[in-house]
This record gives sequence, C-alpha cells and structure tokens, in this order.
Amino acid sequence: MTMVLHVWVGVAGLLGVPVASLMWMAPEEAAAQLGIAATGPLGLASIRADMGGFFGAGGVFALAASFKSSGGLLLALVVLVGLALAGRLVAVAVNGFVSEMGPPLVIEVVLCLVFAAGWRPLPR
Repeated sequence: MTMVLHVWVGVAGLLGVPVASLMWMAPEEAAAQLGIAATGPLGLASIRADMGGFFGAGGVFALAASFKSSGGLLLALVVLVGLALAGRLVAVAVNGFVSEMGPPLVIEVVLCLVFAAGWRPLPR
C-alpha cells in the first residue's frame, strides 16, 4: 500500500474512534445528527452498542490495518462499510432519495474504494 493509502486508511481510523466515543458518551445528540432518535433506555443502548460498536470497530480496524499493513483487516472494512452502503441503497430504493442521504452515501463509497484499493497490494 502506498503512503497515500496508509494516510487515508489511518485518517479513517482516526475519525471513526471519536465518532464511536460520541455515540457512547452522548448518544442522543450523536444519533440526532444522523436523523435517529432514541425513545428510551433500549434505544440509547442500541445507539451505544450498534452504532458505537460499528464506528469503533471500523476505526480500530482501519488504524490497525494502517499500522500493520494488513490486507486482511482492510477486507473486513470493505465488508463492514460495504454492508452499510448496501443498507443505504436499500433505503433509497424503498423510501426514495432525500438530500440528507447524499453525504453518508458518498463517504461510504469513498471508504469502500480506499479500503479496497489498499487491500489488493497488501499481504493477507
């Protein structure tokens, strides 16, 4: 993986970990920025566990892949972010597209491309 890809993957990791921390520490505010509202303790727990876990795992795997030059870790990220992207595309197909959906879609496409580009040249 070239130095540029190392940097992009590392930056993705550095961004994922604070987002996870925000989901854990201020779940209502963090989720509201994504159009989600918790309706009680179960909702708050789900935001912390599911969303915080997703961003935390993505951040940790991205940082580890960048530091260890591990293609296997990047493949896990391609699957993780690719499934999130698939869910967004299902939402667009079922509910239609609204402008607020654009930025997360673009971010996930870019992350999939970066992680896939880094996966190929690295040892597994």
